[in-house]
Amino acid sequence: MTWLSTPTCSLRLIPWGDSLSDEYNVVDFDDNLRIVGTAHVSSKSVKTVRAQILEYEPDVVAVELCDSRLSTLREPETLDSQDLLKIIKEGKSAMILLQSALAVQQRKMGVSAGETPGAELLAAVEGAEESQIPYEMIDRDVVITLKRAWHRMGLLEKWRIVNTLLFDDTDEEVSIEEVLDDSDMMSKLMEEARGVAPNAGEVLIDERDAFLAAKIQQMRDRGKILAVVGAGHLEGIIENLNRPANEVTSRLPALSSEPPKKIWPKIVMAAIPLFLFGALGYMAINGEITQLRQTAMTWLVLNATLAGLGVILARGHPVSALVGALASPITSLNPTLAAGWFAGYTQFKLDGPTVRDTKDFLALDDISLFWKNRVGKVLMVTALGNVGSMAGAWIAGGAILGMLIG
Repeated sequence: MTWLSTPTCSLRLIPWGDSLSDEYNVVDFDDNLRIVGTAHVSSKSVKTVRAQILEYEPDVVAVELCDSRLSTLREPETLDSQDLLKIIKEGKSAMILLQSALAVQQRKMGVSAGETPGAELLAAVEGAEESQIPYEMIDRDVVITLKRAWHRMGLLEKWRIVNTLLFDDTDEEVSIEEVLDDSDMMSKLMEEARGVAPNAGEVLIDERDAFLAAKIQQMRDRGKILAVVGAGHLEGIIENLNRPANEVTSRLPALSSEPPKKIWPKIVMAAIPLFLFGALGYMAINGEITQLRQTAMTWLVLNATLAGLGVILARGHPVSALVGALASPITSLNPTLAAGWFAGYTQFKLDGPTVRDTKDFLALDDISLFWKNRVGKVLMVTALGNVGSMAGAWIAGGAILGMLIG
C-alpha cells in the first residue's frame, strides 16, 4: 500500500487486484473526512465507491453532483417535446449544445471503458440509499457553471472550444488504463483543457474545487463524511480545505451566483433599429428615395440571407430556412425576439423528434448527432439561425452606415 503525506492528510491507493490499473485514490483528510477520487468513466470506480461506503461507514455521503445531473443519471432518456420547445423559447439552445458537445468527449471514453460517465457518482447515491445513510449533492448546478464559463470566455476561447469539440480530428486518445495507472492523469487532462480555454478552465476547475471544498466544510459538524469526487479535483479540494474554515465557506454565495448579464449586447441590439429608422427617416425627409430603397433592401437581403444560411448550415428543412429568413429582418428590430426561435419551432413541427431520436441524442456517442439526429438538428437550427440573423443585422448596419457616410 502506497502513502503520500501532506501536512494534514494522507493519500493512499486502495487495491482491487494485482495490476496498477485497479488502484484508486483515497484521501484520509482527518478522522472524520475521507475523500474518494474516481475516474468518471471507470466501472472499477463503481466497485470502489460501494466498497468505501461499507468499509468507512460514514454518517453522510457527499457526492460531486448537482440535482439536475443526478436526475439525468437516474433518468438518462428524459427529454420530451415540451422540454425541447422550452429550450427553444428560452433561447438556451446554444448552452445545451455546448453542454452536449462536452458530454460527447467524456462519453467516448465511457464507451471504451464499458461504463456510463458518472456511474460511480450514481453508485455513491444508490449505495448510501441502500445503507440508509444520508447523502448530499455538493457540486454547483451545471447550468450556472456553464453560464459562468461562457461569460468568462472571450471570442478566441469560444472559437477554440468549438474547434476542439467539433472539428478536432486528431486520433490521439487517452485510454482508461492510462487514467487509472497514473493517479494524477485526470488532473493532467483537466490542466490540458485549461490550456485551450484558460478562463473557462478557471471556472470549470478552480471555482468548482473551491465550491466542492466549501460544501464539504459546511458539513463537518455532521460526523464522518465520505466525499466522492472526480480524481482531478482531489488536489484542489485538499488545498482549499487546508485554509481557514470561514475563508473557505465565505466564497459560496459568490460562487453560487449566475454571472451578470452583459449590457452592451442589449444596448447594441436596441440601437440598431433606432439607427435604421433614423436613417430611413433622414432619407425620406431629404427626398433621397433611391438611397432609401437601397437601404431597406440592404437590411432585408443581408438579414434574410445570413439567417437562412445559418439554418441551411444546420441542415434544417428548406421551409425552416425560409421561415428564419423571413423572420430575421423583423426580429432584428426587436431585441426580445430571435429568428432562430421561429426557424427551430418550424423545424420541430416539420420534422419532430421521435422517442428513438431522443434516446440516440442523449446517448451522445457521436458528434454527428448534432446534424443527423432530429433533436440535435432542432437545437442547431435554432442556434445557427440566431447566429446568422445577428450577423446579418450587424453587417447590414455597417453597410448602411457606410452608405450614409459615403
